[in-house]
Amino acid sequence: MSSLGIFELYGNGQEKFSKEWVQQHINDPYVKMAQQKGYRARAAFKLMEILDTEKLLRKGDIVVDLGAAPGSWSQVVRERLVGPGGVLEGRVIALDLLPMEPIAGVEFFQGDFRNDDVLHQLEARLQGQKVDLVISDMAPNLSGVGVADSARIQHVCDLALEFSVNHLKPDGALIVKAFHGSGFSQIVESFKRHFVRVVERKPKASRDKSSETFLIGRRLKS
Repeated sequence: MSSLGIFELYGNGQEKFSKEWVQQHINDPYVKMAQQKGYRARAAFKLMEILDTEKLLRKGDIVVDLGAAPGSWSQVVRERLVGPGGVLEGRVIALDLLPMEPIAGVEFFQGDFRNDDVLHQLEARLQGQKVDLVISDMAPNLSGVGVADSARIQHVCDLALEFSVNHLKPDGALIVKAFHGSGFSQIVESFKRHFVRVVERKPKASRDKSSETFLIGRRLKS
């Protein structure tokens, strides 16, 4: 794997966690709830709160999940698109550099979103259909070097924003994970250039110590 590899762009990485972090993780109520309800990560509850607060996602929607692995966000979306008789009403297309265990009804393929060939594959799967919602829980591994980290975060957000501008329906929406700090205001400004409504959300499931903030852009500017 190159230095700009899977864990740098999409995954949570293979980091060395302290005993204190491990203990907090084990005792985390959202971790326990995720295990009880069969979600692959506690991040599922972050998306649920955003969808409920913003009243996003309806039966019949087409959703693209960027940086989907391990799949908890795709699980939530699929769950909400299932209609009577367990029939999926809508589409969920998921993409990640990492492999992902299958989820019934979710169209997953593995590839690097920065690669034009992979982007063309994604566009081919859409078959000309416009998207209702793009979701991205992508996050780069942070090096601790402020300038470099800001650039990495902004790049990930820009990728999701560019895809959304080109593929969302006029009344569509984009949800991305960003981080407060240097470069955050520039990401917000980029969103405001393209969306009529831009809001910041920090769900209850997001740890207090984390600087992560979710940006939601709604309705593309014409």
